[in-house]
Amino acid sequence: MEVYLDNSATTMCYPEVGELVYHIMCRDYGNPSAMYRKGMEAERYIKEAKETISKLLKVNAKEIIFTSGGTESDNQALIGCARANRRNGNHLITSCVEHPAILNTMHYLEEEEGFRVTYLPVDECGRIRLDALKEALCPETILVSVMYVNNEIGTVQPVAEAARIVKQYKQSILFHTDAVQGFGKYKIYPKRLGVDMLSASGHKIHGPKGVGFLYINEKAKIQPQILGGGQQGGMRSGTDNVPGIAGLGTAAVEIYKNLEENVENMYRLKEYIAQGLEKIGDIRINGMDLREGAPQILSISVMGVRSEVLLHSLEERGIYVSAGSACSSHKRKPSATLAAMGMSKDQIESTVRLSFCEENTIEEADYFLQVMGELVPMLRRYSRR
Repeated sequence: MEVYLDNSATTMCYPEVGELVYHIMCRDYGNPSAMYRKGMEAERYIKEAKETISKLLKVNAKEIIFTSGGTESDNQALIGCARANRRNGNHLITSCVEHPAILNTMHYLEEEEGFRVTYLPVDECGRIRLDALKEALCPETILVSVMYVNNEIGTVQPVAEAARIVKQYKQSILFHTDAVQGFGKYKIYPKRLGVDMLSASGHKIHGPKGVGFLYINEKAKIQPQILGGGQQGGMRSGTDNVPGIAGLGTAAVEIYKNLEENVENMYRLKEYIAQGLEKIGDIRINGMDLREGAPQILSISVMGVRSEVLLHSLEERGIYVSAGSACSSHKRKPSATLAAMGMSKDQIESTVRLSFCEENTIEEADYFLQVMGELVPMLRRYSRR
């Protein structure tokens, strides 16, 4: 039996997405910038995807630009905003538990372009400290970026509260959220949240890899980072990835069709597995309470067993989990997120992430729990030798 529990790394495409991408690549393959019929047919796919996503977010279609994924969207938001608004200040704020696409971009702006960056601390559940945000704001602040859902432990950040604090301090400060792990699991309305920019990625919602989008409030001042032929209103030049964009639009439609039911099923699966793991003993659940955290992510620390050892032992039985975030190459480094939450070195080194989608079943959960019951006692005995 094969059980895939690493959906926060990537998801299998919906069949409808795969079929559409193939059709566009091999049939409706025109360049959307061309003025003849085949080009106009390709452009129609882009317009439809843009309308779909803008309606889901309750924003204007012209406020959506398509990118190569979450990382590019984050880079565009942070670098484009920082450079465009530098005359108003040089202070940026983010949290210490962001995705590397945010943290490494902030480090770049700090080290190479002279911006000052404040990294907000978090509590034992991985939530940002709002009092620290209030203290960090100053007249020089031009941008705040706080993720919607943490990719390692599933903590849901208080984005609305954070945005409210920022806007009450100074309305002109731009607020960005990396919603790569939140889009498709929550109904997210940026204008209602007070969010000026929002990043999302296709392959986290059963869409194609290599495509994502960035919502940019039409009033936000931001510089393009890719220059060329002026596509997408000059904000992101280059020939549009029509198959990917169309696939992303279709995936967005499908994942929001039965959102409440799918989310409830993931929560039930999460609770079922957590209860089953209690019987094995000395396995810790990390982050927020099960129903307060994101439905698709369960972070566990199997004390006495190194995460890489458990990962490969499960792999041999056809079960796929993550030893952390799969978004920062094959290199394994101690998790900055878990360390920021105050976890011990032993707990950090024994942490794995399970991440679900609506296709996972109780039968798969039973198989996972059965295998864990067999493997963990054996691996613990082995590790003590």
